[in-house]
Amino acid sequence: MVGETKEPSSPGAARRSCLVVGNCCHDVLIKDGGVIAESLGGAASFISAVLEGFNVACHYVSKVGPDFAYSVSHRPIVCPSSQTTLFHAYFSSEIKRRDRVLKRIRACESIAASDLPDSEFDFGLAVGVGGEILPETLEKMIGICKTVFVDIQALIRIFDPTDGTVDHVDLKQTGFFHLLPRIGFLKASSDEAPYVDVEEARKRCRILVTNGNEGCTVVTENTELKIAPFPTIQVDPTGAGDSFLAGLVAGIAHGLTLPDSALLGNFFGSLTVRQMGHSKFDSQLLQRVKAEVERRRVHHFGSHEKRDDDDDDDDFFKGLDAVRTVMAPYCLQEWPNSPRSKCSDQERLLLHSVCEEPPINSVQNKQ
Repeated sequence: MVGETKEPSSPGAARRSCLVVGNCCHDVLIKDGGVIAESLGGAASFISAVLEGFNVACHYVSKVGPDFAYSVSHRPIVCPSSQTTLFHAYFSSEIKRRDRVLKRIRACESIAASDLPDSEFDFGLAVGVGGEILPETLEKMIGICKTVFVDIQALIRIFDPTDGTVDHVDLKQTGFFHLLPRIGFLKASSDEAPYVDVEEARKRCRILVTNGNEGCTVVTENTELKIAPFPTIQVDPTGAGDSFLAGLVAGIAHGLTLPDSALLGNFFGSLTVRQMGHSKFDSQLLQRVKAEVERRRVHHFGSHEKRDDDDDDDDFFKGLDAVRTVMAPYCLQEWPNSPRSKCSDQERLLLHSVCEEPPINSVQNKQ
């Protein structure tokens, strides 16, 4: 059944397959009027950093222009008559400006239903960032994927025709609302949730609301379950929601319960906001996290709904947090794959100090 989540039937279950749909981008990060970094962007690039580390077999459908300057493991579709989607993210040192202002400067071609393969997949991730996913594209994903995860930003983002500033439109005003009963999970940040009407949407699909320093909430038709955050220092929120979604899917693919999978999503979201630009996770960190996931899966194998007492739940949190603490020096990479990275000595010092300072807030998963 479309939208139904299934876990491996045994410890030796086959490797899960995933279709990831969303364009790669070029991100320019600007602080106080000056460019501090240029980086690979787009949800697919952030998601691949997690799912490939968890041995989930992924097929990516992304479009770029001939100007695309990055080396990626998944070859995108090059559109000769278009340029790669470009975003400018504006940051400020002013205390009152706690988040970025995001502008789409240009957009590559949309991803059509005909661009998708005809193969079947265990999971599908609709993760557009620049308006590239069409209703008919999502409908085809639903037809070829057993469970579809949708990031609401792929459906409700609109862009100012003058300067490209990102805004949102109510989901009911889009061509996607009628598809809600056929998707498995809808992910939205707390800033995006008001455009969804969660109370009505929860009757049609499961919803995950990410809420920064409060972690996330798993919402079903009859229940709401809050999942703990991992305190961290936010350097750049870009990609945090993508990493959260990838962690969630990685957990489900490896047989974790839904609450445990959401906690794994929080974990990767918290690591992503500690990095400037495109995230990259050290292989040792990923190996340790996978070991924690396997221990948890063996303990809870066979149920996506069972939830034990608080002490038992804390064990997985503590295990992941211990990995994060031990592997802190590997949690942050300086703008990998950036062809023209620029930063001041002050910015560089900030980045190197992030993993060594005690947490001063716990902002995550706001994308």
